[in-house]
Amino acid sequence: MTRVHPVIRTVGDALRGMLIGFAEIVPGVSGGTIALLVGVYDSLIDGAGHLARGVALTVADGIRGRGLSRASAHFRSVRWNVVLPIGIGMLLAIVLGAALLAPLIEQFPTGTRAVSAGLIAASLIVPARMVGGRWTFREILIGLLAAGVAVALTSLPQARDADPALIIVSLAAALAVCALVLPGVSGSYLLLILGMYAPTLAAVNDRNLGYLGAFAIGAIIGLGLFVSALQWLLKNRRRVTLVIMTGLMLGSLRALWPWQTEEGEVLAPGADFGIVLLLIALGAVVVLGILAAEAALVKRRMLSPDIAADPEPDAQLPR
Repeated sequence: MTRVHPVIRTVGDALRGMLIGFAEIVPGVSGGTIALLVGVYDSLIDGAGHLARGVALTVADGIRGRGLSRASAHFRSVRWNVVLPIGIGMLLAIVLGAALLAPLIEQFPTGTRAVSAGLIAASLIVPARMVGGRWTFREILIGLLAAGVAVALTSLPQARDADPALIIVSLAAALAVCALVLPGVSGSYLLLILGMYAPTLAAVNDRNLGYLGAFAIGAIIGLGLFVSALQWLLKNRRRVTLVIMTGLMLGSLRALWPWQTEEGEVLAPGADFGIVLLLIALGAVVVLGILAAEAALVKRRMLSPDIAADPEPDAQLPR
């Protein structure tokens, strides 16, 4: 099969990262969902797990005087040729999105939610297809239960924006980054519920290094605590984990109901019902177009199906 040129692959991964970064700016849209859609979810989970453990071991072993051999082994296991361009793309998108997309969300909330709802609804195809085969009755129940949890989470009242202490920033970041790697759960929406969405966007726009540093520390801690468990589930309970992810994505559509108050309360459809339906359809067409294009390129052998291949089996790492 024809392989993709490394430069083209790097640019493609950076563009994938930008899509994930833009998704993280929009409340209700899950970056993990977009990662699944563009085919880099497994690579990101694996890289994030090694990176978080490497950082933790650097600190722990450095304090104990044990050297950096264990941390270095984890850092070497990160597929930097994939993770680095994705990370750069995400950072660029977050910076640009904070400046450009946030005002758009504020000025056109109904339209933005409508397009996002179309994107997520069509994206349900990805994890549902990854489950493989016909769903059992038990799996349907599990998926619906997960959807109910997502509906309950996205129905929580949103807190008022405040000027939080840095320790609160770190705690919120640890929670939000877990949402980044869990399809169907929006990190931005969790920040919105905690009343920290606007302060975080302001910190990005103002280059508030203290705030951003505290956020980064919390994110690393959250990854270290959460990703290992998720990796185990994807390896040992992959089917049911994907069923739960599909349910979470379905339930997350509650956060993207186009007509709602500033506090997130659901309203009846308005006079713009027709336009909103068109915007929902537009979002769905974008996703379906991406999936169709990918399938066509793979069929014609212009694109390798492992363009963002699953991570290679880990080498034996020192404990």
